[in-house]
Amino acid sequence: MENALRGPDMWFGYRLLDIRELDGERLLESEEAGDNVIAILARLRDDKEAVHRIVGRIAGLARTERETAVGQLTILAGLRNLEETVEQEVHRMPIDADIMEHKVLGPRLKEALRKGHEQGMQEGMQEGLHAGEVTVLRRLLEKRFGALPGWASEKLAAMPASQLEDLSERVLDGRSLDDLLR
Repeated sequence: MENALRGPDMWFGYRLLDIRELDGERLLESEEAGDNVIAILARLRDDKEAVHRIVGRIAGLARTERETAVGQLTILAGLRNLEETVEQEVHRMPIDADIMEHKVLGPRLKEALRKGHEQGMQEGMQEGLHAGEVTVLRRLLEKRFGALPGWASEKLAAMPASQLEDLSERVLDGRSLDDLLR
């Protein structure tokens, strides 16, 4: 390859470098995945360790960027007879994929999460209503009969909504705590 461009009214000279003469370790230190990928062509202390580092950096990229970078690394690794090393590392690559981005599973999971959220909200509301009913009935019973013994508090807290509703209708007519809760 020539080291100059010549034209009728110009002349431009430059120095040619073989990329294998450049220090690949500096490219590996870069925060840019593209620099890391190019490092595979430069001079490296340990090719396999370099591939491991490059693939580790690629693993943290977004899906489309990751796919592009792996493709580029695979092509360039072929120029240095490292394609098998790249393939092995990519196979072990720790990918933090967002399953919600999956075209088939994503919508199904979103729907399941929505339904779960709705169910959780409904259950929470039911628990809140139950706790409120227990609190009101406890206050009414304490006003009428004095402090509740432990067994009465436990029985009241364990009652389902239907029994609480029934008790709320009988609380003013009951003659004793035993009549109402036993």
